[in-house]
Amino acid sequence: MSEDPVTRLFGRRPGKVIAVHLSYASRAAQRGRTPAHPSYFLKTSSSVTGPGTVERPEGTELLGFEGEIALVLGKAARRVSPGDAWACVGWVTAANDLGLHDLRKADRGSNVRSKGGDGYTPLGPDLIPADRLDPARIGVRTWLDGALVQDDSSAGMLFPFALMLADLSRVMTLEPGDVVLTGTPAGASVAEPGQRIEVEVFSLDDPGVTSGRLTTEVVAAPALPGWGSPSEVDDAQRADAWGAPPAPVLTDDLRTRLGRVAVATLSVQLRKRGYDDSSIDGVRPLVPGTRLVGTARTLRYVPYRKDLFAAHGGGYNAQKRAIDSLGPGDVLVMEARGDATAGTIGDILALRAQVRGAAGVITDGAVRDARPLTELGLPVYCAGHHPAVLGRRHVPWETDTTISCGGATVQPGDVIVADDDGALVIPPGLVEEVLTAAEAQEEEEAFIAEMVGRGESVAGLYPLDAGWRRRFETWRADQRTEGPR
Repeated sequence: MSEDPVTRLFGRRPGKVIAVHLSYASRAAQRGRTPAHPSYFLKTSSSVTGPGTVERPEGTELLGFEGEIALVLGKAARRVSPGDAWACVGWVTAANDLGLHDLRKADRGSNVRSKGGDGYTPLGPDLIPADRLDPARIGVRTWLDGALVQDDSSAGMLFPFALMLADLSRVMTLEPGDVVLTGTPAGASVAEPGQRIEVEVFSLDDPGVTSGRLTTEVVAAPALPGWGSPSEVDDAQRADAWGAPPAPVLTDDLRTRLGRVAVATLSVQLRKRGYDDSSIDGVRPLVPGTRLVGTARTLRYVPYRKDLFAAHGGGYNAQKRAIDSLGPGDVLVMEARGDATAGTIGDILALRAQVRGAAGVITDGAVRDARPLTELGLPVYCAGHHPAVLGRRHVPWETDTTISCGGATVQPGDVIVADDDGALVIPPGLVEEVLTAAEAQEEEEAFIAEMVGRGESVAGLYPLDAGWRRRFETWRADQRTEGPR
């Protein structure tokens, strides 16, 4: 194991390594909860290392990585105020808060074994003197096999560094050389043997002030011995480890109501609120007459490149991980750049999505195995059919990030509604407002259609003028009293 930078500087390992649970707004949004105060857990000092390797034991599945800003104490802090706390920080560096999710259940939240393993706290490679940094302007980035997966800064934190230090110093002495891991932004996920994780911490004001890239290679290791608590994972643990978004916001009532309203009507109401780019253009239902309502999960493909596909296209890739993490009511929305000359999903993976309870699949690319897909019964919207596998045109790249599909921006958690007219993206905060207005619009249009059917002219009727609106109000009251005629 390589020597860690704290040992190089102080001649000994840190006495304490303290980690913060949830501290970034982006991570809180991903988790679906925002804490009022910071909370903490301890990591073992023997877990500290520098750049190098980390082992994932055979038979385990979920080695999670979390790029973080690490604070190294330069002098003791006891009962310091937030105003004085930053002066106790000697250095800042990059950290990778690694953990084996398979062992989380074993310690019921203490993280002793899941986060305390040898090599599970890489730091470095260089220490930045704290006086060279504005604590509100420190960036952190993480790459997985060269792809940027985390990009945030201390400006996006829920709690300032000084508050964390002052809070901890209320009850304990923070000593020189102690390390505080300050939490991770959205994008933390899972790495597998053969993959490389890199973390960098830097000044937003002077990118030349940097920790350098902290590189950790994941290697396979022998299985854990059979004694003690066994490793154990379930679907909830997988979703948490891979960084799945919070549970869908749609209630059963909202799903039912959205399923009764035409996409065209919802589109009108979104346009009235300035959302004129909410339609996923160029996609149609594989089976006409199909309706779809659900919560977006996202998958992004990038254009085929031989070396990238070799690194990301095989095995348990982003496409398979996305489908394996789908939950009831989720809609997998895929960005394929409108390229319909290779399939982005086929019958086997669509079946897996259906078994997982997914509400449907939307891709602005093609699907393959079109006939089995139509027989499956899973709502699928696509730009066409093609026999080729995705490797002809696409590399499965990342999941649960903001994507573009059919010209529409889609974020995890957005509400997706689709029918024969196409598919729409509704921001979660607008769902009830847009739906209520759409229901009111369709009620008016039902009255208008009835009047036109009786031979009335559309003049003054469509849209309703004051006179026709009075007649509509009477008609509506009768409908609600007597029921539909």
